[in-house]
Amino acid sequence: MNAVTPHAPIVGTPCASETWRSEDDTRAFALRLAGRPAVHDAFIALHGDLGAGKTTFVRHLLRALGVAGRVKSPTYAVVEPHEAPGLSIWHFDFYRFDDPREWEDAGFRDVFAAPGLKLAEWPEKAQAVLPPADLDLYLTVEADETRTARLCPRTARGAELLA
Repeated sequence: MNAVTPHAPIVGTPCASETWRSEDDTRAFALRLAGRPAVHDAFIALHGDLGAGKTTFVRHLLRALGVAGRVKSPTYAVVEPHEAPGLSIWHFDFYRFDDPREWEDAGFRDVFAAPGLKLAEWPEKAQAVLPPADLDLYLTVEADETRTARLCPRTARGAELLA
C-alpha cells in the first residue's frame, strides 16, 4: 500500500474571506488561483451546501488552466480526470461516497500520491481517508444570492496559493 504524504500543515495562518457578487467574481478568483505555480500540485477541498457554487468554481478554474471540453460534477463517477497543458487534474465529488473500501479499490490513494491538482467536493464524506487539504474553500450562499468564500490555507502550499 502506498502512503500518501501530505504537505506539512501550518499553524496560525488566518482564513481570508471574499464576497463573490456574481459568477464574474468567481471566474476572477479562479483566474488568480490558476496563475499561481503552487496550484499545479495542490489539493483544494471545496465545502458548501448544494448549489453553493463548488462545481461552478471548478469549471472556471479548469478553464483558466486550459482545460477544454465539458466540465461536469463527478457526483456519480466520484472522479473526473482532466488534462491541461503540462498538468493532470482530478475533480472528485464525494457526495455519494460511503464505503472507505472504494478508496482503495478505485486507486484514489495513488492519485493523491501523484503530482497534479486535486479538487474535492464534499471532502467531509471521505475525511477518514483523505490527506489534509492545502486549501479549504468554504462557499456560503447569502440571502442576496452573493457567495461568501472563506479561504483557509492548511499548508505552506495553501498559503502560497493565496499570497
